[in-house]
Amino acid sequence: MTSLAVPLGTTAPGSGNLETIGHPTLWIGTLAVVVGLFVFDFIATRKPHDVSMKEAAGWSAFYIALPLLFGGYIVWRHGTQIGLEYYTGYIVEKSLSVDNLFVFILILSAFAVPRHLQQRALLWGILGALVLRGVFIAVGAVAIQQLSFAFLIFGAILIFTAIHLLLEELRGGEKEIHVSELRIVKVVRRLTPVSDDYEGTKFRVVRDGTRYLTPFALVVLVLLFTDVVFAVDSVPAVYGITGDPYLVFATNAFALLGLRALYFLLEGALSKLVHLSYGLSFILAFIGVKLLLHWAHEDISTSVPEVPTLWSLVVIVGALVVVTVTSLLSNRRTSPPEALVDEETTPGEDVREAEDVRDR
Repeated sequence: MTSLAVPLGTTAPGSGNLETIGHPTLWIGTLAVVVGLFVFDFIATRKPHDVSMKEAAGWSAFYIALPLLFGGYIVWRHGTQIGLEYYTGYIVEKSLSVDNLFVFILILSAFAVPRHLQQRALLWGILGALVLRGVFIAVGAVAIQQLSFAFLIFGAILIFTAIHLLLEELRGGEKEIHVSELRIVKVVRRLTPVSDDYEGTKFRVVRDGTRYLTPFALVVLVLLFTDVVFAVDSVPAVYGITGDPYLVFATNAFALLGLRALYFLLEGALSKLVHLSYGLSFILAFIGVKLLLHWAHEDISTSVPEVPTLWSLVVIVGALVVVTVTSLLSNRRTSPPEALVDEETTPGEDVREAEDVRDR
């Protein structure tokens, strides 16, 4: 077969024999690199500091070059088809990760996390995301082996998520997060007192003999809780591209590793991608339909057509290009022209207006 996950990286669902390019040496080497990079990031952020644009750009370039080069190894070692699965899965995961960054920005803003502490908070969130996705990947692999209708479930999850994302975007309105209304925050505050001030990257402080959870710990818990939601659609989405658990893990790991640097690089630009949610909704729905077709092809009739991986890559990249272009055009149309300076306006008023705009 020449399409979708199972035909390219595994045997048919329910066969009990999962094929993968991930031999023990490759798994150990990949895990060592991932763990090593995380350890390095934690050491680098041991002394919190404000991340400059130059630093963010440098690390972002490294974390994008690394998976691209690894894809070259996949193509050389395992052929073009497997390499195509890897690159397509990576693009899907990176796209979803960029959308996740927007939610991270809202969370850090809602908690008023000091800028020099943001990268450490993000790192904990990213580590939690990788661990949770590892669990979901393992569960997904078992489901593919044991359940003939696993792809039906995955496809339904993605289509439901796509519809929810689209409806949420169509409702319009400014996306905001209210800390006091978050369920996880309410539960934590019932269980333990939370201090008012940040104490660096400390999770707990002791005051007058009482242990308090810090706002930083609360932020990390919210990020981890959010990671669970992200994993629900992220893992089935990449399983719609490849059924090889190793490739699923590798694409997730490489997509997540560079998020800390990418956050600071795209912090301002993300707000300009006003149509990104529409594109991701389309991509999730497309992969969901692809999974349903694959399930029907395997369990109902081989006459049901499947979507080749190459077409998937073209459709996904095309969708991302379209929403990026339309977002830029939309921003250009809605951006107000430069205001002419009123001769009667005092310099002090100009400064106050500029500060208001910046604060907003």
